[in-house]
Amino acid sequence: QEQLVESGGGLVQPGGSLRLSCAASGFSLDSWNIGWFRRAPGKGREGVSCINESGRETYYADSVKGRFTISKDNAEGMVYLQMHSLKPEDTGVYCSGRDYSAYGCLTLEPQSFSSWGQGTQVTVSS
Repeated sequence: QEQLVESGGGLVQPGGSLRLSCAASGFSLDSWNIGWFRRAPGKGREGVSCINESGRETYYADSVKGRFTISKDNAEGMVYLQMHSLKPEDTGVYCSGRDYSAYGCLTLEPQSFSSWGQGTQVTVSS
């Protein structure tokens, strides 16, 4: 069964850090761009970051540049999102998806991605 399973979310104070993990199974991670997205309460899905098949190219939304780092271990089937200097507006359910368009990393548009994981909740609050 092909799937993505996210973990690592939690409650953190503003300014804190978290590392999210995405475990891929049933398919070869080195053949896919993988994106991280988030959905805040009452809002639509927002693109956060994306990494290409090889892991050599990374892309970020302006709102997270300089604070978040995406990485990939194709051999282990893992994608990570390291988040620093977290803000209350980073709160949401974070999920990962596979880029079926081949250019989804450039746009971070959710409609280019599918096969979503179930997500992990990140709450940034004092």
